[in-house]
Amino acid sequence: MKAGWYETFGAASEVLVVGDMEVPAPGPGEVLVRVHASGINPSDVKLRAGARPGAVMAYPRIIPHSDGAGVIEAVGDGVDREVDERVWLWNAGWQRAFGTAAEYVCLPSDQAVRLPDNTSFAEGACFGIPAMTAWYALYSDGPIEGQTVLVTGGAGTVGRYACQMARLGGARVITTVSSEEKARHSTAEEWINYREADVAEAVMEMTGGAGVDRIVEVDFGANQATSLEIIKTSGVIASYASAAEMVPPLQFYGFMFKDVTLRMLIAYHLIGDRHKRGEAALTEWLEAGALSHAVVPGGTLDDIAAAHEKVEAGEKLGTVVIEV
Repeated sequence: MKAGWYETFGAASEVLVVGDMEVPAPGPGEVLVRVHASGINPSDVKLRAGARPGAVMAYPRIIPHSDGAGVIEAVGDGVDREVDERVWLWNAGWQRAFGTAAEYVCLPSDQAVRLPDNTSFAEGACFGIPAMTAWYALYSDGPIEGQTVLVTGGAGTVGRYACQMARLGGARVITTVSSEEKARHSTAEEWINYREADVAEAVMEMTGGAGVDRIVEVDFGANQATSLEIIKTSGVIASYASAAEMVPPLQFYGFMFKDVTLRMLIAYHLIGDRHKRGEAALTEWLEAGALSHAVVPGGTLDDIAAAHEKVEAGEKLGTVVIEV
């Protein structure tokens, strides 16, 4: 099979290789998936670059990318799945040597989720990290109907899904963006340009001084003071990143006296029943045609280095997807 891989950390153009490998065979409980599309997330490029603190090569050769979509071609012992079933994949590259940047991948059957016929493989390759992060950030504490939700960074891959999913759950959605173009991309009807307005003042004005029930937070450290000001008593801040300040000082008593729940989440640990609930919600929305997707074409496997560089540049609006 054709695959992309690296055997040492470094710049995409220097360490990513495209070549041939043996097609893997599914073991007990696994499925063999013919990959049609491979999604590239910021975490994938950071892992390849060795940008994580204390990073070491966990395997001699790593095929990157956790997200993807394709078709089941074979099943291992004990698996009751149909060959030719369309699926989307998650955690393919998490604590594993071989992810979705290849023509084939073997995964535990539970990590291959049925992909509705009305959803393309490229769109399915966006679900594992971005869509599931958005779902969990919103619904980890129950229904949100009637709540007011602030999604920071609504033009981002997670934020854009969160804006849609919050609205589908019956919440009022406000988002922060840096331009009118990104506001349109976010799909949110109410938005604040954080470069031109004081976000706290704008949110309090938009909510009549009440604040918001929940914040889906893209940069906890940078926005901590604003979040504390606008979150309601007993509200929830669900954060999935803190890039500006990776080790921010926590305003403990401020959050304590407002009885705020701080939920720090990562999609890789969203497993078991929690993931199944997210899959069910996502499938329902997909079958209803209720979600739109932002796929950024990344070429083919031969273009994997350039696709990684496109993610690193940070200028794309959506998920960079490689057609396999």
